[in-house]
Amino acid sequence: MNPEPAAQPDHEGVTPDRLLHTGACEEVTAEDLVLASGRDLTPETIEWARRRLAERGRSAIEEQLP
Repeated sequence: MNPEPAAQPDHEGVTPDRLLHTGACEEVTAEDLVLASGRDLTPETIEWARRRLAERGRSAIEEQLP
């Protein structure tokens, strides 16, 4: 038996806002887009992602995510 009580979360099952991160403030990289599309990181897929980001901007990755 463990003599110490189990640690209790301080947020009652709801993740506090200070712990949530969407990445909305960060720049999307070609590598991010390749990984979001489910492809392997290769020179060809990174170049594809660079072109796509240049054409569509941030919406390129939003199209890949549910």
